[in-house]
Amino acid sequence: MSLNLETLQKQIGSGEDLSSIVRTMKALAATSVHQYEKAAESLDDYFHTVQLGLSVVLASQTEIPVDPIPDPRRPTLMLVFGSDYGLVGRFNEQIVSYALRDHWLEDDADSDRLPGNRIIAGAGEQVVSRLIAAEGTMADRFTMPTSIGAITPFVQLLLARIEALRSHEGVERALLFYNRPRTGGFSPRRETLLPVRLGDLRKRRLHWESRSLPTFTMPPESLLSALLRQYFFVSLFRACALSLAAENTSRLAAMQAAEKNIDERLEWLKMIFQQERQAAITDELLDIISGFKAVRDRK
Repeated sequence: MSLNLETLQKQIGSGEDLSSIVRTMKALAATSVHQYEKAAESLDDYFHTVQLGLSVVLASQTEIPVDPIPDPRRPTLMLVFGSDYGLVGRFNEQIVSYALRDHWLEDDADSDRLPGNRIIAGAGEQVVSRLIAAEGTMADRFTMPTSIGAITPFVQLLLARIEALRSHEGVERALLFYNRPRTGGFSPRRETLLPVRLGDLRKRRLHWESRSLPTFTMPPESLLSALLRQYFFVSLFRACALSLAAENTSRLAAMQAAEKNIDERLEWLKMIFQQERQAAITDELLDIISGFKAVRDRK
């Protein structure tokens, strides 16, 4: 067997091994997308319940709460969710570009400009490296959870850090940036975690889905505080779960494209191998025939 055939065989074997790895990663990504999307969807009803509770508590107060206007001189926390691992296409580049550009797509009553005095925090090593390259420095870096069960302690860590920034750095405004899955891929999104627009929640008067009138026995301040803690927790949990779902959506698309390229490469290599093998067999047959003729002529 010629050196060319041996090289082709090694390339085919490497391609088949790589194809097996890609198929495994594709299956894992597809499973993860479903799990994280279900985790985010399961919180929708609970989040709606929390909003109903806030609406009831705020409506019971005689004094209408005034939505605070953040002081532009105080720092704004910008928390960007990304990925710890690669093979996700432009997942991290897109969310960093979206977070750091001057104008955002969604309307913001406070401002649609990139905050001048900002504290950048990143979740995921891939997005952290890109934020550092763009900003030069950042305040905090976190590791994204790798399972649904790990999201809760991760969110608790974020809440503790946000509270510390409010106490020590005077942060009044906190923005979340993350990708969320959509048909055919993902899209970036921004949410305002702080300040909470209590006035808007009171005005909305969410539709009460029962004929019984809502009431509560706890002190309004204690109940409002407890509901706000749940509001923050659910907001961060959903952002994290949706970001993880979008990450695996992007990885699934990348693996599908890689699988297609590998299959095409393998098909080409196998065709070349067959051609080279046939040529080698033909050369061997010609050598045998030539040798036979030479021996026969000599006799």
